[in-house]
Amino acid sequence: MHPEIIRDAPGTCPKCGMALEPMVPSVEDEESPELADFTRRFWVTLPATLVVLALAMAGHRWGALDAATRTWIELALSTPVVAWAAAPFFARWATSLRTGQLNMWTLIGTGVGAAYLYSVVATVAPGIFPPSFREHGRVGVYFEAAAVIVSLTLLGQMLELRARSQTSAAIRALLRLAPKTARRIRADGSEEDVEVSQVHVGDRLRVRPGENVPTDGRVEQGHSSVDESMITGESLPVAKGPGDPVIGATLNTSGSLVMVAGKVGADTMLSQIVQLVANAQRSRAPMQRMADVVSYWFVLAVLSIAVLTFFAWGLFGPEPAWVYAVLNSVAVLIIACPCALGLATPMSIMVATGRAAGAGVLFRDAEAIENLRKVDTLIVDKTGTLTEGRPAFRTAAGAAGWEAGEVLRLAASLDQGSEHPLAAAIVNEARERGLALSEAESFESASGIGVRGRVAGKALDLGNHALMAEEGVDVGGLLPQAESLRAEGASVMFLAVEGRAAGLVAVADPVKASTPAALEELRQAGLRLIMATGDGETTARAVARALGIDEVHGEVRPQDKADLVAALQQQGRRVAMAGDGINDAPALARADVGIAMGTGTDVAMSTGQVTLVKGDLRGIARARRISQATVANMKQNLGFAFLYNALGVPVAAGLLYPSFGLLLSPMIAALAMSLSSASVVANALRLRRVGGHA
Repeated sequence: MHPEIIRDAPGTCPKCGMALEPMVPSVEDEESPELADFTRRFWVTLPATLVVLALAMAGHRWGALDAATRTWIELALSTPVVAWAAAPFFARWATSLRTGQLNMWTLIGTGVGAAYLYSVVATVAPGIFPPSFREHGRVGVYFEAAAVIVSLTLLGQMLELRARSQTSAAIRALLRLAPKTARRIRADGSEEDVEVSQVHVGDRLRVRPGENVPTDGRVEQGHSSVDESMITGESLPVAKGPGDPVIGATLNTSGSLVMVAGKVGADTMLSQIVQLVANAQRSRAPMQRMADVVSYWFVLAVLSIAVLTFFAWGLFGPEPAWVYAVLNSVAVLIIACPCALGLATPMSIMVATGRAAGAGVLFRDAEAIENLRKVDTLIVDKTGTLTEGRPAFRTAAGAAGWEAGEVLRLAASLDQGSEHPLAAAIVNEARERGLALSEAESFESASGIGVRGRVAGKALDLGNHALMAEEGVDVGGLLPQAESLRAEGASVMFLAVEGRAAGLVAVADPVKASTPAALEELRQAGLRLIMATGDGETTARAVARALGIDEVHGEVRPQDKADLVAALQQQGRRVAMAGDGINDAPALARADVGIAMGTGTDVAMSTGQVTLVKGDLRGIARARRISQATVANMKQNLGFAFLYNALGVPVAAGLLYPSFGLLLSPMIAALAMSLSSASVVANALRLRRVGGHA
């Protein structure tokens, strides 16, 4: 909660009382010990709380138990709830008083302690109370208030801790991407498997097909295609040969590579991404700051009024003056008990998150809901966010004397032997058209620039312009169409048959069907739209032009996206980032609101504060409407909570006694507290009608 608090050992924050968390979790971290502890305390004592509540609300209607017996049973059942289940709360309450950092724990500890201690006195020594405080045959006790507050607070803490644990889960998922071992080549040419932590700069490493690159470095020998999408956002595998850089944790898809380690340990790109995510998540200003300030002055005011009430009645009140002093000061504390205040925002959040889930939007925490309504700038990734994130066939064209269908059939026949995503798109299209594919003979991959082989006894070459130049094939007649397709964001491959140009096929990452309407809706909502992608400038600008996005940043790395977010924030913009890949994680964490596609990686979803379950950007507009309604609802709830206190505290203190002879007994104070809670719950339930459909 407070990034400035740093300790060298586990413990609790001296400011807010929350448990401290590791700055960078390890892969082995399990469930939060605090969450496990609170969960155990909640479930063990919940039955006792429910029984005490039932006895307090309806026990006087049961003839089997007299008033005194009910009171002693409530005392027996509520004592373990207050003494054991609430023990962490009282420890934090004591810390808040000792350090002067008054917060919600001060309210909770004071309220629970006052209600419980008053009730114990009323149970053990009922004779000291005047007859007016008797009801249903006994002096009113408030064990149920103490127990219910403890159980509700435990439940709220459990929900919050589960949300907080997702932050660590995101970083652990990043750490798990790192390979555990590497195959090192010794000086004599023999090979050994070693822990990645034992790899040093300059070591020669072998990366076999299907293995992850163990660390950052450069290729020394071999050719292959490497899937870098989890780091760069580039949707297509990248051809690698001698001298080309490779990034740790990326996937070697086809050939065998020998690489030289260039960066190890904390210097690798993956480690830097992990650190960026951790730093960005810690650097967020805690949303609770304003509530803490309000709570501080609220608690101070209530405590001051309670003390003033005690001495005013004790010194100047009618007999028995000091009994009235105790009762009225306790009434002040009970009516100011933070039950409604504690429910005000959680109830709104719980209803809103449920409503949002029905609309295909998942909020990670209350901070996201509060921040989203303020967003005025949206940065969107391209691959997997605006587009489908996988290559799809675009078109085929024939040179003079060739038909497009035959060009596609021959290209697909040759590509049956390739595992490249572009090849899969071509083969799938040919099969969907029902074309009769021939068996490919002597298939050969041409080092990332294309493929060669024989189909039906004819020599075929399929690849980019470099392959055609290498084979001496003239594709001049196809170049204008190829350039036009590239300008629209497609990848183009030429087909040569027996050394002569036969045609071309184009594959592209198609824009999601929902994207144009979603962007238009966001523009109408007043958002500034920016695209930032790891794809090349030509492809990025082609997609942006088609979608009407004016501001484009292509060929950006994870750090660049995070820097773009930071630069916009320094200009005073409220920034949301929408993405689906690991490469988006630092920017998702750095943004005021990170929005992850539910169709993307687990890391993006656990780093983002908002997840769009269907990967549909229209969910952002729905989420903003829910955010606006929820914040308004929370303000109303806080208003209800403070209104009851504003009206009830003066009455409880006895200000109306001189003029009207009215006193507010703790029983009525508890009723007022219950009414405030009921108002808060009823108002929060209105949020079920807000938002839109998925």
